[in-house]
Amino acid sequence: MALTPNVGKTDRIVRGIVGALLLVAAAVTFSSGSTALAAVAGVVGVVLLVTAATQFCGLYRVLGMSTCPADRA
Repeated sequence: MALTPNVGKTDRIVRGIVGALLLVAAAVTFSSGSTALAAVAGVVGVVLLVTAATQFCGLYRVLGMSTCPADRA
């Protein structure tokens, strides 16, 4: 099963920014004592950063979605 890229450029940028912000929010939230919320924000942030870096989203694959431009071969 090949991991065919299905996350386009704009989607990657948004995922990267939101993922980084969620990691910062997780750190701040953890320091204020809300560990459950920090854990959720941290996990979602990491998932967004990984999908941005790999250009592959498993949920997109399950739903048959792609934000990559069509090949013009």
